[in-house]
Amino acid sequence: MDNSYDTMRPVRPVERRPRVVIRFAGDSGDGMQLAGDRFTAEAAAFGNDLATMPDFPAEIRAPHGTLAGVSSFQLHFADYDILTPGDRPDVLVAMNPAALKTNIADLVVGGMLIVNTDEFSPRNLTRAGYATDPLEDGSLAPFTTHRVAMTSLTTAALEPLGVGKKDAERSKNMFALGLLSWMYARPVEGTERWLREKFAASPQIAEANVVALRTGHAYGETTESFAVTYEVAPAVLPDGTYRQITGNTAVAYGIVAAGVRSGLPVFLGSYPITPASDILHELSRLKRFGVSTFQAEDEIAGIGSALGAAYGGALSVTTTSGPGLALKSETIGLAVMTELPLLVIDVQRGGPSTGLPTKTEQADLLQAMFGRNGESPVPVVAPRSPADAFDTLLEAARIALTYRTPVLLLSDGAIANGSEPWRLPEEDELPDLRVEFAQGPNGDDDRFLPYLRDPDTLARPWAVPGTPGLEHRIGGLEKADRTGDISYDPGNHDVMVRVRQAKVDGVSVPDLDVEDPTGQAEVLVLGWGSTYGPIGAAVRRLRAGGNPVARAHLRHLHPLPANTEEVLRSYRTVVVPEMNLGQLVFLLQGRFGLPLQSLTKVMGLPFGAAELEELLIPHVTKAGMPA
Repeated sequence: MDNSYDTMRPVRPVERRPRVVIRFAGDSGDGMQLAGDRFTAEAAAFGNDLATMPDFPAEIRAPHGTLAGVSSFQLHFADYDILTPGDRPDVLVAMNPAALKTNIADLVVGGMLIVNTDEFSPRNLTRAGYATDPLEDGSLAPFTTHRVAMTSLTTAALEPLGVGKKDAERSKNMFALGLLSWMYARPVEGTERWLREKFAASPQIAEANVVALRTGHAYGETTESFAVTYEVAPAVLPDGTYRQITGNTAVAYGIVAAGVRSGLPVFLGSYPITPASDILHELSRLKRFGVSTFQAEDEIAGIGSALGAAYGGALSVTTTSGPGLALKSETIGLAVMTELPLLVIDVQRGGPSTGLPTKTEQADLLQAMFGRNGESPVPVVAPRSPADAFDTLLEAARIALTYRTPVLLLSDGAIANGSEPWRLPEEDELPDLRVEFAQGPNGDDDRFLPYLRDPDTLARPWAVPGTPGLEHRIGGLEKADRTGDISYDPGNHDVMVRVRQAKVDGVSVPDLDVEDPTGQAEVLVLGWGSTYGPIGAAVRRLRAGGNPVARAHLRHLHPLPANTEEVLRSYRTVVVPEMNLGQLVFLLQGRFGLPLQSLTKVMGLPFGAAELEELLIPHVTKAGMPA
């Protein structure tokens, strides 16, 4: 065999790094989400710990080459346990001038910039707002810049396949993926298999993408532009079988698992809304697990169908985002009155109104708590990360089924679209969610009393329609205690309102865990939802600097863990970072009368670890510790 080709390849040193942050950025039609997702899949298969942050415009397709149309995908992968998608990229792949313009400020000084030079035409430069060509005016001097004609190299490689120019140009994202895969020694065989399966109905398109991927990989091998390759070793994770998972997929899998562990059929009644729609899409592919999905004509019909299915004995779910939650509020109140189990998944986004559909925020907490008429208490839980969304969904199902109540799960865009490794649990690790339906009359006079309560949980019986002898009245009008008859009696209303509140207040939740390694911290950083990662990373930095900072994170927002007040009073200073204007602080100060320090951000973006560290330093210093 002639090995002359191999001997001509430049031999490059390998630089080992513990972690790398890469950002793919381009036009919304350039396939950056796909390229990032495939690199993530290969990094996960390799064994790295990882976290991702997709960022894309709300418009289906903004004008080509404009700043408004830029889509990006950031991936942080490492050989150790990481908590965030990274603050700033070490490597930026810019497919056009607009992508460069909107992302270059984030690239670390000395970072690597890879640009698709074919797109830096005068017209595209003007569209992006450049007066001069940044590739020529010296403005990129702080970075290591690699100019690669990705579009023309891709189209030349695909010419023998007879692929049209438009389809050939669309494959340039695979060229970029191949190049980065070579640079970081990521395997590409899995992506090749995925492409052939994805485009099985269009073999020519599948082959074009595979060839583009290989061309990018070969370019890295043969060019002398790149002086070094990089290695990020696999992370040491607890034993088990892992897969990459997004928050929305984890919620969908949690719903299926809850159906299996409860023995109930699953019904999802939902209306598509960003960023929650992928839960509906994923569940629609899982019908073999006893899942029924109904895409309703609007938000109200979605939750109405779900509540009807709950009345019929199903594990019922509805999904939405902030605007849709407002529309569902009346039916959530009906679920409170009828005391039926219902899971309401709110994937929060920037608001108010239509707001920022593709950006993240945590601003629905007060709506979840109080956004209904009358005294209408509902348990509220929130996952802390994409993988944790699976366990949080199971916890929401436990509460709903045990206490016969609607439960609100507050995810958000960062969790829903972000991804991380998830260890697949064994079935016997999952909670037993089996329920007992009412089987016959429960009253002294051989009557069925639909509001005769369990003395421990205060839950009423769950009677499946059609069960002989269990006929009863249901609806939104106030019910008489025990009998469930319509009642306008003032005393009865007072009893029922207080019992419904007591039932939610009595939901069993675990105590709040505190991470305080030295036991000497005077500052506690308290979070909820997707602030878990940034808080954890910032606290790690502060501790590395000799600052004994404690942290705690709330999964249960209503009711709160029983030891919450005790924990808060144990620290001189409690700081609460939130992606809203201080909604959790508002709740905690009203409940416990404690002075809490609020750190807020409402930019549609998560906190960065360095950003949060800087915001926390004054509180650490004020508490009498070194900064």
